[in-house]
Amino acid sequence: MPTARTSAHPETAAHTAALAETTARPGTGARTDDAADLITGARERIDALDDRIIGLIRERTAVSAVIQEARITSGGRRVNLSREMEVLGHYRDALGKPGTALAMTLLELCRGRV
Repeated sequence: MPTARTSAHPETAAHTAALAETTARPGTGARTDDAADLITGARERIDALDDRIIGLIRERTAVSAVIQEARITSGGRRVNLSREMEVLGHYRDALGKPGTALAMTLLELCRGRV
């Protein structure tokens, strides 16, 4: 009589080992520890980049507010559509069609309440 369940069914032991490998690190979607480590490190880098991007957007919003205030104080309009078209073109040229959508969102954030 077998002493362990896995020795009676070698395919069960192989399945258990394969299952352990496919769940190397929950939440990463990785099937190996090496891939999970790489994903975890890359996600940490993305999180740091996102923090920097958010900081830059906040800085851009503050600079935009200064420009808007100067324009309004001098009797101009709050929004300069020709300048916005330049920004849209710049993002589109650099990032393609998704760049246009990104620029629109950025401009909306920087305009404030219109």
